[in-house]
Amino acid sequence: MTTATAIFELHDEQAQVAFGARLAEALGFLGIVYLSGELGAGKTTLARGALRALGHEGAVRSPTYTLVEPYKPGGERVVYHFDLYRLGDPEELEFIGARDMLAEPSLALIEWPQRGAGWLPAADVTVTLTVDGAGRRARLSATGERGRAALAGLATVGTENVKLISREVTP
Repeated sequence: MTTATAIFELHDEQAQVAFGARLAEALGFLGIVYLSGELGAGKTTLARGALRALGHEGAVRSPTYTLVEPYKPGGERVVYHFDLYRLGDPEELEFIGARDMLAEPSLALIEWPQRGAGWLPAADVTVTLTVDGAGRRARLSATGERGRAALAGLATVGTENVKLISREVTP
């Protein structure tokens, strides 16, 4: 299976929000995005940018205690923002109705996906954020067609605050 990867430098919080917006625009309201990284790496900041790009105007908080927060920016389409940090067992996702949420046509932004390993469906795009001085480094990986198309669209991102470092496609 073909894998596409790209690494970006995100120089500040504004760049993280803008990058999240570009990722959401590339995927639209359809796809599964894993957001990985240590505490404070900017997973929720990136999710906020994605939600704002899709039309959400209110606050975006990490759903650490509720595990999932549904948003309907602009009407009918749904964006699910999961935070699995406090998940005790992947089977808990079944009890909150995650199977139904992830089966419907929607965008799912999933923080701490490793806590749902073995239960979650595969991601279209995996974003791994690492702290890099005052900014962040975002490593994106995609194996499916939707994810690879999103990464191809992101390859054109380039501002003074967001810099593409490398891009690779391997068979």
